[in-house]
Amino acid sequence: MPDDARLPGSSAPARIPVHVAIIMDGNRRWAQRRGQPAAFGHRAGAEAARRAIEAAGRAGVRWLTLFAFSSENWQRPQDEVQELTGLLRYYLNHEIDHFAREGVRLRIIGDRARFGEELRRLIDRGEERTAHNTALNLNVALSYGARAEILAAARAVAAAVARGDLAPEEVNEAAFSRHLTTAGMPDPDLIIRTSGEQRLSNFLLWQAAYAEFIFQPVLWPDFDATHFHAAIESFGARERRYGARVG
Repeated sequence: MPDDARLPGSSAPARIPVHVAIIMDGNRRWAQRRGQPAAFGHRAGAEAARRAIEAAGRAGVRWLTLFAFSSENWQRPQDEVQELTGLLRYYLNHEIDHFAREGVRLRIIGDRARFGEELRRLIDRGEERTAHNTALNLNVALSYGARAEILAAARAVAAAVARGDLAPEEVNEAAFSRHLTTAGMPDPDLIIRTSGEQRLSNFLLWQAAYAEFIFQPVLWPDFDATHFHAAIESFGARERRYGARVG
């Protein structure tokens, strides 16, 4: 992205983050305020996700990670879990051709083993179908928990050391990162959370070390390109120091 990139509808140059991650929060509250079940909010939230993907592509963001289903979400009422997995199945069946046409590469991060065989097959097919796309890298975090991811990476590193494949002194940040589900991906520059909550909720704990955070009061189903662009503009006005002193 050139330095003089401009957001749609703006005449001012913008500094565009390479990787944006979004904690999509507020579906249930949005539905409750309308006297509707949680499923109503999740369906509206899926439409907001589509708007976010389109906004990211238009803005020139190269990587977008959406926190769609946490490892803790399995503890929600069974009918809500079924609605969420049903939505995932629907979009894997109906959106992959659109992603392929638009150059979006889909990748799923998280514990996919907890999903049924049919859903795992759809995930594999979606990733394979879009594997060569380069316009936007879309990561969807499903059955994802950062602590579990870090523990799994630690076990993998320990096993590599035990086998003699990796010397203890070779265990550094780069070696550790290669065992995360985000291996080969850039760390997020910007993390957005909607609904007014201000916490990470077990999302990308390792990768978020130097991310900028923006918390927006909008509930996720109401999120649109205006909110996305506002976050990008706020990011562009910040001075990123990566721990270094300035001045």
